[in-house]
Amino acid sequence: MVEKGAFAPDFTLSSDQGEQVSLLGLRGKRVLLYFYPRDDTPGCTIQACDFRDAMPRFEGVDAVVLGVSPDSVESHAEFRAKFGLNFPLLADEDHSIAEAYGVWGETKWGIGIERSTFLIEQDGTVGEVWRNVTPQGHMVMLAELLGA
Repeated sequence: MVEKGAFAPDFTLSSDQGEQVSLLGLRGKRVLLYFYPRDDTPGCTIQACDFRDAMPRFEGVDAVVLGVSPDSVESHAEFRAKFGLNFPLLADEDHSIAEAYGVWGETKWGIGIERSTFLIEQDGTVGEVWRNVTPQGHMVMLAELLGA
């Protein structure tokens, strides 16, 4: 399980636009890495739209938002287009990255992702961890933390 102060596990995942995104490639920027259970479900849509609506607050703070779920690149592309999401969605179809971050396991709906967010600092260390978050309003708190 990844905790505050630890180095964030590196990854390379395919985005909704078919690009490869690696955490190492984002070194020097703060990364808000949020894990969510599934595209186009009520809670996940609320959460994604909250992130979308708060994105203008991040201009000038050199932070990147990345959403991760076990859905496919195609599913992510449809979800992103349907709701006009303005940040990449990454496909962790084998849930290996979710496992590396300790967010894959038993939930109240069965085996899956525990909705969680990690703030990864410019040097690759984990600055904050939020586990089992509620979909709505979480993004506003994160933006305030970053001074956005």
